Amino acid sequence: MTEQVSSLTVTDNRTGRTYEVPVADGTIRASAFRAIKVDDDDFGLMAYDPAFTNTASCRSAITYIDGDAGILRYRGYPIQELAEKSSFLEVAYLLLAGELPTSDELSTWEDEITHHTLVHESIKKFIDGFHHDAHPMGMLVSTVGALSTFYPDAKTIDDPGLRRLQIVRLIAKITTLAAFSYRHSVGFPYVYPDNDLSYAGNFLNMMWKATELKYEPDPNLEHALDVLFILHADHEQNCSANAMRAVGSSQADPFSAAAAAIAALYGPLHGGANEQVLRMLADIGSVENIPAFIAQVKDGKKKLMGFGHRIYKNYDPRARVIRQVADEVFKVTGTNPLLDLAMELERIALEDEYFISRKLYPNVDFYTGIIYQAMGFPVEMFPVLFAIGRMPGWLAQWEEGLLDPEQKIARPRQLYIGYDERPYVPMHVRSAATDAETDPIAAQAAQAAPSRPLR
Repeated sequence: MTEQVSSLTVTDNRTGRTYEVPVADGTIRASAFRAIKVDDDDFGLMAYDPAFTNTASCRSAITYIDGDAGILRYRGYPIQELAEKSSFLEVAYLLLAGELPTSDELSTWEDEITHHTLVHESIKKFIDGFHHDAHPMGMLVSTVGALSTFYPDAKTIDDPGLRRLQIVRLIAKITTLAAFSYRHSVGFPYVYPDNDLSYAGNFLNMMWKATELKYEPDPNLEHALDVLFILHADHEQNCSANAMRAVGSSQADPFSAAAAAIAALYGPLHGGANEQVLRMLADIGSVENIPAFIAQVKDGKKKLMGFGHRIYKNYDPRARVIRQVADEVFKVTGTNPLLDLAMELERIALEDEYFISRKLYPNVDFYTGIIYQAMGFPVEMFPVLFAIGRMPGWLAQWEEGLLDPEQKIARPRQLYIGYDERPYVPMHVRSAATDAETDPIAAQAAQAAPSRPLR
């Protein structure tokens, strides 16, 4: 992108002074406002931006999004073309290396990933230590973080060769850890990786293999899962990518940073949106109930899950691809009544001026939950599948931040709104009351603590 430099003239009405702030690529340096002071003892102006909704934290060449136009590109390539013509590992290579691989490069890359899918036997024992009803995502956070203790060379982040090795390990082993977490939660024996299968096919093998000598994944489901991984591979500076970069900025190893990213994805506002779509469709129940549901949405009594996006103010380009993936899946699994319900809900919403005027279009989560459910994945595995697909993007973001000379350890400022300095009150002067009725902290704790048996 060609840098265009101009300036912003700012007049401080407190002092009458005028400042010229450089503008480059449509942004200003927040640090430039530090020069705007009332006097020499003044810290200088700061920008207050909760949730960083209008703050660029980095310069990145990985993913481009134009939310108004409904555009998503990885390294310049439209997501639709990559989903149609590339494999997930090819896209992973693109995100990390910056260019699509040659035939030889892709072959070497696939071989590296394939031969790093095994995990240390002690990891199995670690997973065995979780309670039977532990959430697979919680297990994934823990086991990915634990990998750093198995690979101490991961701390040598300034060595390009060792960085690449950790990247290969993470992309390879996350499918094994994910499948092992699921198998543990249902009490099934672990299935080891099969090097003869593709990336997506091997994951299906480790998830579903029973007593057969060799698991043969259905090619339609294998391809559909591969495409879904591509669609989730990166999405600019989202919550989990921001967590990956922030932890990585302290020069922590990539396993620890990836565990933080997975933890961010664990939150229902990030990785759990497709589950909320399923719950909404189940709540609607039938096509006949859609008009009444739409009316409740307009009245503010219900939420239309899977529509609208923080970034996209147009049809999410990933959602268009997913409609085609759904057809592949349902040829194998048979139709799902929720799909008919979803399609009719989409049709009605897209013809309603209420949603059109608010630019509420289906996003990637609207159909993924239905597809995952049809393929046999329980809802607890939905964010885990998201994490598998997002791992290459996280790692690309991590390495880009690490190599950016402008980046330092992440340290946002704050606006302090607490007490000014006040005198210390000795213990004998303070109230001795500690019961829940007069002690606000104890009262809050009593209200928040659920009644449940110890185990």
